[in-house]
Amino acid sequence: MPDEITIDKLMQKHPSIPRNRHIANIFFKAGYIEAWGRGVEKIKDGFQKAGKPKPLFEELGGGVMITLFKGLLENVSDNVTDKVTDNVTDNVTDRLSKIIKCIEANSTITVMELALILNVSKRTVLRDIEKLKTDNKLARTGSEKGGHWEIVNDD
Repeated sequence: MPDEITIDKLMQKHPSIPRNRHIANIFFKAGYIEAWGRGVEKIKDGFQKAGKPKPLFEELGGGVMITLFKGLLENVSDNVTDKVTDNVTDNVTDRLSKIIKCIEANSTITVMELALILNVSKRTVLRDIEKLKTDNKLARTGSEKGGHWEIVNDD
């Protein structure tokens, strides 16, 4: 943090005094900085609009340490978990459907061919096939090399 800026000044409207103007200019031109000297103000406003406790700003070793309080993170964790779970579930369900369609088109397709088509690892395809077998949607007839897939329960 520049010597001219204190934490008190940081909490108010203040001039932007970057430690390294060259790096700051690169970030500005790349679009990571929208306006000089407004970052802390935007952070505080964002927490206030969300009805969350304000973070604590402290000077530490020439820099700034920002402490987020527990109340700030309660819903964030739930939202992130929900979104990740939804995305994973959607991706797996979509992949299982694609496996079924590939097998409908070619009952002798190999696990490696499925992996290449789906752009996933062989291990992922094997795990998906086990799920389909467990759900009684897919069966293997014959040997691994000479056999074929059968769709058991086409919903």
